[in-house]
This record gives sequence, C-alpha cells and structure tokens, in this order.
Amino acid sequence: MGKKRIAAGLVLSAILLSVIFLPGHTRLRELKAEKEQYERRISLLEEYNKALQEEIERMREDPEYIEKKARDKLGIVRKGEVVYRPSP
Repeated sequence: MGKKRIAAGLVLSAILLSVIFLPGHTRLRELKAEKEQYERRISLLEEYNKALQEEIERMREDPEYIEKKARDKLGIVRKGEVVYRPSP
C-alpha cells in the first residue's frame, strides 16, 4: 500500500509540475523564436545601413558618382547631349 501511495504521489506531482511549468516553457520557446526573428531583422538592417553609409561617403568624395546618380534618377542631360530611349 505504501508503494502505491508513493507512485500516486509521484504521478500527481508530475501532473502538477506539468500544469505549472508547461505554459511557461511554451511561452519561453515562443519568445526565443521571436528573438531570433528580431536578430535576423537587425542584421539585415545593419547591412542596409552600412550600404547607405558607403553610398553617403561615395557621394561626399566622388563628384562623378553624384553626376551619374542625378543623370539616372532625374534624367538630367548635359547641354548638347541627345537622349535615346528605346520604344516599348
């Protein structure tokens, strides 16, 4: 009879611990997955930021690059140049 009580107590304890700790463990896993997503996003944003910083530096140091960007983006041409655009 004593062994049955001990076994029943252990089973009841295991069930009680599962009820108490399982939701917390599930939430912990969810938070870890969310953290990994944020870390990946931070990494991508850091790479993008680095590329923007490099472009800023290039624009500060390279007047030809600025001219090329302006020509491409704004369609600026020099005096006497002719722009050819292919028809669709």
